Amino acid sequence: MIEFQSVGYGYGGRTLFQGLSMALAPGSFHFLTGPSGAGKTTLLKLCYGELVAPQGRVMLWGRNAGAMDRDAVALARRRIGIVHQDCQFLDHLPVAENILLPLTVAGRQAEGDANLRELLAWVGLTQQAGQLPPELSGGERQRAALARAVITSPDVILADEPTGNLDWEMSQRLLTLLIELNRMGKAVLIATHDLNLIRAAKAQVATRILRLRDGRLQQAGADL
Repeated sequence: MIEFQSVGYGYGGRTLFQGLSMALAPGSFHFLTGPSGAGKTTLLKLCYGELVAPQGRVMLWGRNAGAMDRDAVALARRRIGIVHQDCQFLDHLPVAENILLPLTVAGRQAEGDANLRELLAWVGLTQQAGQLPPELSGGERQRAALARAVITSPDVILADEPTGNLDWEMSQRLLTLLIELNRMGKAVLIATHDLNLIRAAKAQVATRILRLRDGRLQQAGADL
């Protein structure tokens, strides 16, 4: 679905990484680790077409992202759900409407309305549906972000440090939801520094651990 072929990227004359190759296959579960500044967020942005690789190719469902026009990239993004660490919402809209936004913008709100109640129950936010985002706890915001990411029924879920601001109990809850999505056939890629989260996932689902370090992507060892 998403494939990197000898991809390189850099900022301001500094090479961030080069010769990077990987593939996110249907139903795969990946963790992306590495020190701060190694390029984890940049790699995720390349995955969903926010950035274009100047070296190598990023293939989105068989098409070279670098050769796709804006409309084609937008269509590809509909198949990708994104969860950011610092999730942003429209604070004047209730949680339910924030979750529906991707479909509202795409003119598909009726489709979302049919699934919203079940989705809110799945992430445990039924009681918070009418609240405004500033009223939510950190864990509730992350679960709302996950609900918004999957409202379009994407094939791939990308999560950038989704548990970075959460306590362990809430991190486990969010991980459980991501594992459930994977068992539904979704590919999942989580960028994280949290080795305990990785260990908890490995006990429940087959995972691949990718370490981004010194400009290269490596398969991490079994000691994690």
